[in-house]
Amino acid sequence: MRESRPTELCHLGIQSKTIGEALVKLPLVGQYIERMIALNSKRGNNAQEASNEGPTTLAAVAIYLLSLRRWYRYQKMMALRRKGIAVVADRYPQVAVPRMKIDGPGLASVPCHNAVIRFLARREKALYAYMTSYRPDIVIRLNVDLETAYARKPDHRYESLAIKIAAVPQLEYQGAPIADLDSREPLADVIAQAKQAIASRLADR
Repeated sequence: MRESRPTELCHLGIQSKTIGEALVKLPLVGQYIERMIALNSKRGNNAQEASNEGPTTLAAVAIYLLSLRRWYRYQKMMALRRKGIAVVADRYPQVAVPRMKIDGPGLASVPCHNAVIRFLARREKALYAYMTSYRPDIVIRLNVDLETAYARKPDHRYESLAIKIAAVPQLEYQGAPIADLDSREPLADVIAQAKQAIASRLADR
């Protein structure tokens, strides 16, 4: 794309794992943060989700801050668009599936046990309403089966990957055109197909 127009890459993910790894290295508070991450990670497993326990207030604050981080990155992306720069965005926000690990809101579908969590959930909903008000020109959706995904990311929980893969067909991105690609194919072929889909879409504009 840079051969034909100014283009920038924007990552809109929250990078919670990277942030967590950095926080646990902090002096004095690192060990406490590590214990809290471990506690709230347990709250996020399938059994806890089924019991509708919901996040602690501290966890809800952390979830909201991560959503705020995504909103900030989104604002930077939109600033590029206003300058006439084409943007290739990774991890575009969506609201069809309310799960933060699938780039959706983290507080939309959890029990809100107190006023603080309810307030944060409302604020997060407003952030995502704004971020999803803009429809992408095209979405490149990389499809993969569970076994291949787990082989590529053995550090991820098998059950978590299964949930993500099952949710992918539900992601609709405000009705944007979606190019479905098979990511099990050779990388060069997948890249070529993605480039062709983008070129065709831009030619139609």
